[in-house]
Amino acid sequence: MKKFILASILALFVSGCAPHTAGVMASSTGEVRFDNRSFGSEVSVEQLKSRQQGGFLQGSGLIISKVATDLHLQYKFTWYDINGYVIDNGGVAWEPLKLFGKQQIQVSGLSPNASAVRYDLYVRKAFSN
Repeated sequence: MKKFILASILALFVSGCAPHTAGVMASSTGEVRFDNRSFGSEVSVEQLKSRQQGGFLQGSGLIISKVATDLHLQYKFTWYDINGYVIDNGGVAWEPLKLFGKQQIQVSGLSPNASAVRYDLYVRKAFSN
């Protein structure tokens, strides 16, 4: 019985956290993924661009609000090497972003080292604890 209760509490905890991390991912390779369809109707990520900046890869993307209300969001870049391995993702924090109704903001990031060849840009809703 104790195992059942513990498993139920764990399932509630995990499912309770899921909406807080789900959002939109756009890749410099052209892939776009929506982990939360309702959020995808509020926000889009477009016009991903890349360039070399001092030997490092710089990436940018346009985050667009599709709704008339203000949105409190977070975004982050994840960088990959030529073999598809994540580069130093442990030190990358979510950046806060406030979008007013129908606003568009270009965000950019710089790879942590010169071995980056592509990136993903993640956007999610910010939730206060």
